[in-house]
Amino acid sequence: MLLPPSLRLFRTACLAGAIFATAAPAAGAADKFTVLLDWFVNPDHGPLFVAQERGYFREAGLDVELIAPSDPNDPPRLVAARRGDVAISYQPQLHIQTSKGLPLVRIGTLVATPLNSLVVLRDGPVKRIADLKGRKVGYSVGGFETALLKAMLGKHGLTIEDITLVNVNFDLSSSLMAGKVSAVIGAYRNFELNQMDIEKRPGTAFFVEEEGVPPYDELIYVTHKDRISDPKIRRFINAVERGVQYLVNYPGRSWKLFIRGREKELDSELFRRAWRDTLPRFALRPAALDTARYANFAAFLKAQGIIGKILPVADYATELK
Repeated sequence: MLLPPSLRLFRTACLAGAIFATAAPAAGAADKFTVLLDWFVNPDHGPLFVAQERGYFREAGLDVELIAPSDPNDPPRLVAARRGDVAISYQPQLHIQTSKGLPLVRIGTLVATPLNSLVVLRDGPVKRIADLKGRKVGYSVGGFETALLKAMLGKHGLTIEDITLVNVNFDLSSSLMAGKVSAVIGAYRNFELNQMDIEKRPGTAFFVEEEGVPPYDELIYVTHKDRISDPKIRRFINAVERGVQYLVNYPGRSWKLFIRGREKELDSELFRRAWRDTLPRFALRPAALDTARYANFAAFLKAQGIIGKILPVADYATELK
């Protein structure tokens, strides 16, 4: 399973028991609706919190509860087991899980570009990917991350055998800054790069979509396949779109809505920078689906041996009517 490596930063930045539901619906007027986040609250979830604080969910007749998981791998499984209405997940994870029979379907996009990247120290010896030959590269989670690295190396005439892989768990930035490895794969460009800059050890990122990996959606909304025609799902996505629109039009006001009541946990320099860098990556039309893009990425995963079969896109992704 994929674990969002960069979000380890939130273990110390957020409270595990944070309360997320803030906009109370009129008594008896709204449908209960549960959204399982992929990790602790962070700027990637901005549109959800703006929609909550602005009352867009309530106006859509939904009493939305946003819940952080104790295990980041749980949300899609819980939704597949009908123990939640919607989960925040990852497009690569969706391909892997549905290829194994999990009854999930993508019904919207939250972050519409990859965040994953290969990061090196700006003042280090690696100036181009070809410079990694004979060097150590750190990673957190095998499988998908190493597949990304393999594709990126291949574009520059290298193979996995040309480097030494080092499992650094979730100490990506610290391992790189300490010189234990020459590069790390799995660093998120909106977080790790900012963290390193704050610590006066700036990094350089090689973006996966520019180095041999097809573009994909980093964060998506998934639900159980049987829920596609449930009108509450469409109402939820419509409210999220209103949240995105407000956030893009009023980023400063939206930041205040995002941290309201959670200033101690969220109002940090790192999160302020991440908010700025994530803003242009939110999907402006969350429900819109690029079928060819999903098909291309499935073919990439199959070629890399990450999935055993390619399913029709309609089996695991839909554009709500």
